[in-house]
Amino acid sequence: MATQTQDQTQSAPAENKNSRPTHIVRKKIGRGRHVEFKTLDVAWDRGDGSLYIKPYGTQIIEGGFYVFPTQDQESGQ
Repeated sequence: MATQTQDQTQSAPAENKNSRPTHIVRKKIGRGRHVEFKTLDVAWDRGDGSLYIKPYGTQIIEGGFYVFPTQDQESGQ
């Protein structure tokens, strides 16, 4: 998969069995005390400020979604 950005071609990172996702993509469901987050996808930090997001199967996502760092990233590992 390649993207065009400012006349430069950048490829998504090659998946590696040892490269664990750096972020989790979640959709907020509900409001107030009854809010929960449904996990939609996982994502990897590409090192240039962008993320590579890999959806689980085929999904239709209505509205926005949140991208949270994984536990490993929050603790600085």
